[in-house]
Amino acid sequence: MTADLLAPLDLAFWNIESADHPMHLGALGIFSAHSPAAGAHAADLLAARAAGVPGLRMRIRDVWQPLPSALRRPLAFGGAAREPDPDFDALNHVRLHAPTADFHTVAGRLMGRPLRRGRPPWEAHVLPGEDGVSFAVLFKFHHALADGLRALTLAAGVMDPIDMPAPRPRPAEPPRGLLPDVRELPGRLRGALSDVGRALDIGASVARSSLDVRSTPALTCEPSGTRRTAGVLLDLDDVHRVRKTVGGTVNDVLIAVVAGALRRWLDERGDGSEDVAPRALIPVSKRRPRTAYPQGNRLSGYLIRLPVDDPDPLARLASVRTAMDRNKDAGPNRGAGAVALLADHVPALAHRLGGPLVGQAARLWFDILVTSVPLPSLGLRLGGNPLTAVFPFAPLAPGHSVAVAVSTYRGSVHYGLVADGRAVPDLGRLAAAVSAEVRTLITACRS
Repeated sequence: MTADLLAPLDLAFWNIESADHPMHLGALGIFSAHSPAAGAHAADLLAARAAGVPGLRMRIRDVWQPLPSALRRPLAFGGAAREPDPDFDALNHVRLHAPTADFHTVAGRLMGRPLRRGRPPWEAHVLPGEDGVSFAVLFKFHHALADGLRALTLAAGVMDPIDMPAPRPRPAEPPRGLLPDVRELPGRLRGALSDVGRALDIGASVARSSLDVRSTPALTCEPSGTRRTAGVLLDLDDVHRVRKTVGGTVNDVLIAVVAGALRRWLDERGDGSEDVAPRALIPVSKRRPRTAYPQGNRLSGYLIRLPVDDPDPLARLASVRTAMDRNKDAGPNRGAGAVALLADHVPALAHRLGGPLVGQAARLWFDILVTSVPLPSLGLRLGGNPLTAVFPFAPLAPGHSVAVAVSTYRGSVHYGLVADGRAVPDLGRLAAAVSAEVRTLITACRS
């Protein structure tokens, strides 16, 4: 594989990171072990297979990067590119840990550690269970390397082979960064003007959404460099039961569960849920699941108010459904949730210099990230050991205390919660609130 310039959004994620605020996503997979030695065998398999996955051999390094307009000076420092690491050694990325009785405690500690930036930015941590009948694997991928769907593809590359539809070939793209032919300048200029107009439209939407900011102190904090994780396992049939009763989509129900869980959690910890309607960023993948996956991120998003202040669980679900329908009608390229598209209009050097400021601005834009990560319906295995549960972990934006990711896998819903370890010592209470909210919705649907 050859060097590939980071797209603007990837570059933004690369530069937002700081020593006390890592920008990686993760997933904790729980496997049923055939033997007490299954964890050690899994670590050996991961290291052996990683060398054969090209995307896992790619490091990120600083480069001189052309500016997007040929009317400006041809070069500007501040970009970065993916390129094959000539010294790649999978043993630098795969770790076998001591047996543990609590996978999430170890995962939280590991999620707080930034990835090494001088080599391919990913890690796989194998955690044998003290019971001898299970083990876990925590995958970490820097957000500049992959979004959720791309990370799934990379992780699947080291799992046992399964029969999956072959991806459709991606149309060839011209190398990014080359100066355009002079004959292309009129068209490029018209396109640039259109892009500027679109950026202004998105920026105006963000500004309007920020005028009505009702802060939720429990969801904001100064970064401490620590992490906690928790997982919640639900029956997908229960979610479908709610959906069939009140309408909407599975995703609507899953988001409404988060709103209700936050209400319960805030009340239990004494923070109060009255007049609380945090802004949730709902990422939208622009990647086609059955096409060949390009590297990096292909994301936009929706922005909605979570009706935490509404005491009626069915009314909360109706509010979420209405907000999501409104966003879908507008499309992922418009509105405040599409602010990620602004990255395409920012020069590389500005990303480098302004990365920390952009990261801190996240708390002005949204209060909590709620994202969905799709998983294949086919059962995954590692060394013949079946994957029984998988909890996705979203990157925690600077200034935020909690992020939520959710996946469905083989008839179950898996919520992965990640939080700042100092700001949210009671993350387990929020996890319990997620389970309780599903029961509340089911009861409300029956009445």
